[in-house]
Amino acid sequence: MYVCLCNSVSDKTIRQAVRRYQPQTFQQLRNFVPVGTQCGKCVRAARQIMEDELQQIPEFKNIA
Repeated sequence: MYVCLCNSVSDKTIRQAVRRYQPQTFQQLRNFVPVGTQCGKCVRAARQIMEDELQQIPEFKNIA
């Protein structure tokens, strides 16, 4: 589904960027995906997708 209509960004694009770059803030996400740069109506949904996806990424612990 399209999250940002102004820049044609889908939820899949946001999820892929989060998995690949693991941004910790919305500003960091915007460095990789042009979301929330025009009207701003997508910011809340994009932030929620980013937070949901970050929770799915396993944390690696140092083992040695």
